[in-house]
Order: sequence, then structure tokens, then C-alpha cells
Amino acid sequence: MIVGVIGAGAMGSGIAQCFAQCEDVEKVYLCDIKKEFADGGLGKIQKSLAKMVEKGKMEQAAADAIAAKFVTGLNEICVDADLIVEAALENMEIKKACFKELQDNIVKNENCIFASNTSSLSITEIGASLSKPIIGMHFFNPAPVMKLIEIISGLNTPKEDVAAITEISKKLGKTPVQVEEAAGFVVNRILIPMINEAIFVYESGTSDIAGIDAAMKLGANHPMGPLELGDFIGLDICLAVMDVIYSDTGDSKYRACPTLRKMVRGKRLGVKTGIGFYDYSEGIRNKVPTDRK
Repeated sequence: MIVGVIGAGAMGSGIAQCFAQCEDVEKVYLCDIKKEFADGGLGKIQKSLAKMVEKGKMEQAAADAIAAKFVTGLNEICVDADLIVEAALENMEIKKACFKELQDNIVKNENCIFASNTSSLSITEIGASLSKPIIGMHFFNPAPVMKLIEIISGLNTPKEDVAAITEISKKLGKTPVQVEEAAGFVVNRILIPMINEAIFVYESGTSDIAGIDAAMKLGANHPMGPLELGDFIGLDICLAVMDVIYSDTGDSKYRACPTLRKMVRGKRLGVKTGIGFYDYSEGIRNKVPTDRK
């Protein structure tokens, strides 16, 4: 199987690594709007593989074989792909345009399956004006570690594509969960509003950042507090998901917290910008709550 991954950021590079580590995959196209971005994504993968070798989780020869499967470049290299997984920005128009270009001008394989890694957007809407159907294949960050894949059917997604993506997910060593299209799907419909509510609790002055996270870790046995988790997901992603759920449902309980919106405007997005609810300038292990600085 030949796989094209569109978008070489944290999610895209992680998804590409998952496929490259699968024995049934012979080649992975890692693409972005500039080749240097795609090369940067490959660099992240190589570092990840090197850590696995260093920890004794993988032989060097296996890591080299995985790295050799990659071809980096622009979307145009995906001519003979059997599967495309789009992991571009969480923006409806960008995703629509990406798939239209791929389907109309690039991919020549008539049997290619087109999947989106969207975390909340409508699969039906993404595929509404396209010549071929779309399916949701939602990985979770970090993709090489997290076991779940949400498989989302749009109104026009063929059952054959659902079956094929289910089997592919299993070959990746993941657990697929089939989801009918709904705002936020399953995980983000539950998880992101919880993070948003934690931000409301912080905004109200009920507790500080460290206190809120400690309360949920110790009181609910969560491995990571909600504010820290928001930083790891990306506060821009959290806001985008909240806005999609609110828009689709019209329910005020899904209104994004003003503090979340303000932090996104200020580019305090979490780990990826080095600062969110925590300051990561000294590294993730030495993070400091920003309200204690």
C-alpha cells in the first residue's frame, strides 16, 4: 500500500510514522505546502525513531527501513497513492480545496480512498462538492502512541470505505471505533468541553492553574490535568472544536470561554508556541504555570 499524508505538522508527521511502521505499507508520501516543511516533518520522525532505538524498543536496521519508506514534497507527488490522509489545518475551506486539487488534478489511482484527520468538522460538508467520497480517520496525538482511531462516516461515505479503513486501522495496531457524523464526534464532544469548563473555572478565580490540574489528576484519576492537556492539544484546536460544536448544536453550554479565545488571539497556544497555561521555555519537564510567574 502507498499512503499520502497531507500536512507535516505534529499530527501529520505522527500519522505518517504510524503508516511507515506498518509492514503492509511500502511507501509514504509526506507532503506540505513547501518541501522544507515536509522535510521538517521527516526530521521529527527520524528523531522519534532514534529515541526508540536508544531506549532499546527498536533495532537500528528497523528504524532505517522505516525511514527509507518516506518521500517528501508537495501534494503533487501523491499520483499513485492508494490512500490519502489529510492532516492540514482545521479549516473547512482549506480541506475542501486540498481534496478537490488531489482528486481532480493529482491522484490517478481510481481506487484511492480519501480520508480526513479532522477533529470536529463535517465529513459530509467536506465531501459535498467533490467527485469522490470522503471518510474521517481521526488519529489522536501523539499518533504513534495513542491507540484509538475514530472512523467517521459522512452521509455519502460508502460502507466499503468504512470496512477498508477499519481493517487498515487494525493493521496499524490501533483500535478503530466507528462514529456516525456529529459535531466533535465522540472524544472531542466530551473532552474539549471539559477543558473549556476548566478554563471557565480558572477565569472565575475558583482556583489557580496548578490547583485545577492537581484536582482533576488526584480527584478524578486523570493522567494529565485539563489545562495542561489543552496546552498539549493546542488551544487553537480546542477553540476550533468548541466553535464547531456550538455552531452545529446552537447550545450555549458549548460557548467557548472568553479566556480561551483571548489566549488564541495572543498566540498562547500551548506547547507548540512554548507558552499557554504553562510556560515551556525551559522544556516540558520544567514547565511553570503562567499565573505564578
